[in-house]
Amino acid sequence: MAIADVEIFGGGIFGLAVAFSCARRGVSVRVVEKRRIGSGASGGILGTLAPHVPDNWNPKKQFQFESLTMAGTWWSDAEHHSGLACSYVRNGRFQPIADESAMRLAVERQKAARRNWGRAAEWQILKPESTWVPETETGYAVFDTLSAQIQPRNALHCLAEAVRRLGGDISEGCADSNGAAATVHATGFEGLLTLNSELGLTVGRGEKGQAALFVCDHADSAQVFAEGIHLVPHQDGNIAVGSTSERNHNGRTDTDQRLERLIEKSRHLFPRLRKVPVIGRWAGIRPRASSRAPLLGPYPGKPDHYIVNGGFKIGFGLAPKIGETMADLILLGRDNIPDAFLPPG
Repeated sequence: MAIADVEIFGGGIFGLAVAFSCARRGVSVRVVEKRRIGSGASGGILGTLAPHVPDNWNPKKQFQFESLTMAGTWWSDAEHHSGLACSYVRNGRFQPIADESAMRLAVERQKAARRNWGRAAEWQILKPESTWVPETETGYAVFDTLSAQIQPRNALHCLAEAVRRLGGDISEGCADSNGAAATVHATGFEGLLTLNSELGLTVGRGEKGQAALFVCDHADSAQVFAEGIHLVPHQDGNIAVGSTSERNHNGRTDTDQRLERLIEKSRHLFPRLRKVPVIGRWAGIRPRASSRAPLLGPYPGKPDHYIVNGGFKIGFGLAPKIGETMADLILLGRDNIPDAFLPPG
């Protein structure tokens, strides 16, 4: 097998995003996934691409904002190259406003959105017509037009096929390097643990997440975030709800009573879910950097090696910008990475 220009370890969303962004610039890429595409945290079922709140602006929020605004074009290009659908749609998100204190905060954030989002998206305060939005004492909800959704497994296979059709190689069930001019490590929570050991620092950890899938066809509905639960109506006629966030998991990826309690709470919060079946349950270990920002940049002590890790709950939302930013760094030497994202050392 010919040596690739860029070899990427990890076939999750970050690894495939970098592979696609490099491949469409005409360089040869190889993705090395020791299990299979979608076997890790990226192969979940929720698929919410939602922004941070628009106040207290910082480089992380700016980076995420730019990624979310470029996502439609970027994913459309992936579909064009692959011939597969990723099921991306930007149809916004409701967040019910619980009380007058929350209303005052929502008004301040509306002002912040006008400053920081400009005309690219809106943070609206309205009385929702959607019957999915739980009622509150105010009767109002925030609706942001920046949030989008995607079906994670479809998106991963869309990117993998795009890389193949652009001449790249996807090696599943493999961990061996063929050598390359540049090597990217996008190896999820296991990669963070390796980095902890190598640096003698705690730069990140894995946190377990769980989610459920209901049969309930409301594909045209916007997503809802209420009382810590995301509800995402997908284009295939199912609704995903999630997710838990569990620091103590002992590496186990089986579903458990935490998910059953989440399902019960979801049915209480969204009554239309009470009589429909659960058709899928998912659990995985998500990579969370200690800084709460993704880790991007040169691998400490390893020339021509790079780290792309720490997506945690917002990996799919960050993927377009991360793919292009890392391609700029690896192929052009152009460093546009926020300082807060750089690995220690």
